[in-house]
Amino acid sequence: MSTEKLTLQTILELGYAAYEQSHAVPDHVRRAVWALLACRTALLGGHVQACPEGHIERVWYNSCRHRMCPQCAWLQVERWLARQKARLLACEHYHVIFTVPHDLNDLWLANVAVMTRLLFASVHDTLLTLLGDPKYLGATPGIIATLHTWSQTLLLHPHIHCVVTGGGLNESGQWVAVGNGYLLPMRVVRALFRGKLLAAIRQGVVQGTLQLPAGQRRQPVENLLNKLGRTKWNVHIRERYPHGQGVLIYSFQEKDFLTIRA
Repeated sequence: MSTEKLTLQTILELGYAAYEQSHAVPDHVRRAVWALLACRTALLGGHVQACPEGHIERVWYNSCRHRMCPQCAWLQVERWLARQKARLLACEHYHVIFTVPHDLNDLWLANVAVMTRLLFASVHDTLLTLLGDPKYLGATPGIIATLHTWSQTLLLHPHIHCVVTGGGLNESGQWVAVGNGYLLPMRVVRALFRGKLLAAIRQGVVQGTLQLPAGQRRQPVENLLNKLGRTKWNVHIRERYPHGQGVLIYSFQEKDFLTIRA
């Protein structure tokens, strides 16, 4: 049995060409794959390190420095994780997941940067609005939110993982803890998140900040948004944790775009 280490670069070399032929791959993913395949190879050039006395000479190929490259981003990611761990408060935390319906995948691919901003804003506003309501907590929580755009099977699956403190500061600056281990009612979170994101998308379509997918007209897109307003969206509130490091590590291992904090 071979003991050769299987790297992401090796996996891409073995299977990406066939995958690309049978799947629609967005341009930013193509660029990322090219960088990962070229990393530390002759494609990116390199330099020679040599002993002045001629005892040894070694070629070093240049790195791609892409943020998704395990070879290049390891130190950066470790620093990111250390910074986020330092931000965790000495309290319980909740893991909350917000998922974009797959019906919006075409719109997402046509507007990755804008849709990402709208998703983060909708998640942020949903949590702060509900937890700021005295009916639930009446305080401002701490939030670390991280975007994942792919499923474990490499299907487009935009969703945000949130680490939410089990309490927050009220208007007087006093700490208010979540009571009875119950963060928020799921149906209320789901409905408010759905309403905020759909409203933001509708506004983007009207104002032209969101581009319609290729070959689609505005009316069918508006019909889709109306339909999604009547469906049950995928939002989950996981069990509370005595600390948030486990969720942070999971988010760190699969994070692929950016993070917001509150």
